[in-house]
Amino acid sequence: MPLGQRSQHCKPKEGLQGQEEAPGLVGAQALPVEEQEAASLPSTLEEVPAAESLSPPQSPQAASSSPTAIDSILGSLLDEGSSSQEEEGPSAFPDVEDPESFLQDIIDEKMAELVHLLLHKYRVKEPITKAEMLETVIKNYEEYFPEIFRETSECMQLLFGIDMKEVDPISHSYVLVTSLGLSYDGILGDEQSMPKSGLLILVLGIIFMEGNCVPEEAMWEVLSDMEVYAGREHFLFGEPKKLLTQDWVEENYLVYRQVPGSDPACYEFLWGPRAHAETSKMKVLEYIANANGRDPTSYPSLYEEALRVEGEGV
Repeated sequence: MPLGQRSQHCKPKEGLQGQEEAPGLVGAQALPVEEQEAASLPSTLEEVPAAESLSPPQSPQAASSSPTAIDSILGSLLDEGSSSQEEEGPSAFPDVEDPESFLQDIIDEKMAELVHLLLHKYRVKEPITKAEMLETVIKNYEEYFPEIFRETSECMQLLFGIDMKEVDPISHSYVLVTSLGLSYDGILGDEQSMPKSGLLILVLGIIFMEGNCVPEEAMWEVLSDMEVYAGREHFLFGEPKKLLTQDWVEENYLVYRQVPGSDPACYEFLWGPRAHAETSKMKVLEYIANANGRDPTSYPSLYEEALRVEGEGV
């Protein structure tokens, strides 16, 4: 699926160019502005000029009038106490002006419920089957399962850095694993803790795309464009600066060091030894390219570097 279409389902806003009239969070529209901003998530990097300078994702032009699935997912995560209502079959619409829009709302709601279930399965390290998803979440909307499953899988990968791997094609059984071979997820062991692998992959991608070393100021500039701010508590990730400068440094995914000779002291980020050991530049590039509906070779200089590093076994 091209990024223009994916973004409508897996982004909280229409873009990162300072648009003021973006869709609100479904189920969370009554939240204060600060909480709505805290619920926003970074998107996947889209354009990288040939000179390797980083450009934030551009606003896709493909428009959709339906609420985004990510809005519904974020709204439901913000409102853990909400209970699902009784459902009717897809052919029994209530008296609404736009049945098609109503159906899209139901599909988005099912995706949000499925995300809740998948996050639980990921936390307790249990597989899940298609039959369980149908019985627990989809129910009377089985004919829409392929769409719901596809979009939910993409959102799980882009939001949380979690892949769904089919382990039994007969029973359609799946396990949930961290993307790109990373062994870290940032979950603290409780039902409220969210996987942070998606943000880690994004940070690794920024470092790679910026020439393998990013000044701290530039890192926060990019992340702030994506509604992730140093010093501001984030709905999913906690305090991002602590993640980048302490937690992921202690986990050896990042190196955070003073720029030699800088006065006053300036700092920069590099990949840490654990990032090099568990994943690769090619995997990160493939992840970014796939998220944007592109081939890794469409980033020629990055692709050549990733290919060279793989050939050298670095």
